[in-house]
Amino acid sequence: MRLFRPARADRDDDDTALLRAVARGDQAALAAYYDRHAGWLHARLTRRCADPETVREVLQDTFVTVWRSAASYRGAPRRDGGSGGWLWVIAARRLVDAQRAYARAERAEQAERTERAGHVGHGPPGAEPSAEERVLSRLEYGEVGTALRRIAPELREVLRATVVDGLTTREAARLLGIPEGTVKTRAMRARRELRAEIDRLRSSHVSMGSMGGLA
Repeated sequence: MRLFRPARADRDDDDTALLRAVARGDQAALAAYYDRHAGWLHARLTRRCADPETVREVLQDTFVTVWRSAASYRGAPRRDGGSGGWLWVIAARRLVDAQRAYARAERAEQAERTERAGHVGHGPPGAEPSAEERVLSRLEYGEVGTALRRIAPELREVLRATVVDGLTTREAARLLGIPEGTVKTRAMRARRELRAEIDRLRSSHVSMGSMGGLA
């Protein structure tokens, strides 16, 4: 009697075979893998980013990364989405990279426009920063950025994965190579230590201000 495996298992096995072929330089295998996953990946990226051009670029960059790193794929449990989970982590990182680059370019263009207009520090009306820019600026600059750099690297990388990159606990665990429970524990510790560092920085600024007033 012939036994049939579930369709999902067949799909995971087929993906693994395709990625092994991609790792050997098989372009037809990459095309087949693209045809299998590009549709849902495009839809999911579109939910994260409203700009169609950025989504197209990220989609292309994701499969370029697959072409270059297919040999690193060692299989993934079906509870983690199989190769689709691995692919989404790549795509999420590419999307964040693209949004960071866009935010930097926007800040540079804004600075150039205000300088030309002779209004340095006073941007033109309607030039409100995007939500992405605000998140990135808070995490990379100012007191939050300073506090973030002071906490342990393993805590910092969890915050970046879950807050900046917007990954789920499962995706972050896969990306960082640690259990989901560890991601949750480190995320809680990171937020606690980040708040403590910010409080210390603010206390330090208040003390310095008081000393300046006595001078």
